[in-house]
Amino acid sequence: MAAEQTATGYIQHHLQNLAYGKLPAGYTRADGTVLTESTWTIAHSSQEAADMGFWAVHLDTLGWSIALGLLFCFLFARAAKKATVGVPSGFQSFVELVTEFIDKLVRETFPHTNRMVAPMALTIFVWVFLMNLMDLIPVDWLPMAAAKMAGNDHFFFKVVPTTDLNATLGMALAVFALMIFFSIKEKGIIGFVKELTLHPFHSGKWYVDIFLIPFNFLLEAVSLIAKPVSLGLRLFGNLYAGEMIFILIAIVFGVGALGFIGAALLQMGWAIFHILVITLQAFVFMVLTTVYMAMAHNREEEHEHDQ
Repeated sequence: MAAEQTATGYIQHHLQNLAYGKLPAGYTRADGTVLTESTWTIAHSSQEAADMGFWAVHLDTLGWSIALGLLFCFLFARAAKKATVGVPSGFQSFVELVTEFIDKLVRETFPHTNRMVAPMALTIFVWVFLMNLMDLIPVDWLPMAAAKMAGNDHFFFKVVPTTDLNATLGMALAVFALMIFFSIKEKGIIGFVKELTLHPFHSGKWYVDIFLIPFNFLLEAVSLIAKPVSLGLRLFGNLYAGEMIFILIAIVFGVGALGFIGAALLQMGWAIFHILVITLQAFVFMVLTTVYMAMAHNREEEHEHDQ
């Protein structure tokens, strides 16, 4: 596949998602056809995907993320159903090892009572890991298979959901929404507003604090918004960079610069290192989520004590 395209075209093709959206009437498509009315359709080029605007849906990202989420639920539910009081073996042992590791970490990081946090941390870690793991599949295998099934050699198909900024920021915004929800639930509206306006500068004198409120709110708002943004961008950036390296190695293999053995060694070497990256990024996303939940549960007196 790499040999049939220019390097630039090959990279652009692999970085474009399978977008489904609405194109306006009179729009000239990539194949030269003109739409007579507004149409919901699959993009045939990166320009069409861009012209679909905000409401375009990345079908490949949604499909793979949902499928991998269901796979996680099936495997862990199956392990739980077959759990015994004896010494576990095989996959059951692995599931128990992961579960105990996450549970211990949550107990150390989250010193509050909330029965949702540990299952959420386990779900995030395994789900993100599975999505990251798709990056180890050779870059051409699944896209080529999808293109043949669709009967279109230029069919866009990305298989790593975490290389789509929409997916990583979507998960980060979900964490952010939970953080806001638990902050208000634990501290009340007044406590939440006080946290945003009376920290980090607080004199205890109202006639001084009233002038500090704008500065406190600006600092706290920036700090609050930075949490989901950094959480999503960190995961996206690391996996996107990893995918780019696999694509570049595939280009080298396609033009035969190093030959089959050299390219295979490069792929294998990077894949071994990338296993550490995908595991670490899943772990970091899970730990930061747990820390943010702990921060949301911290009451004002605890915050002041920490200061």
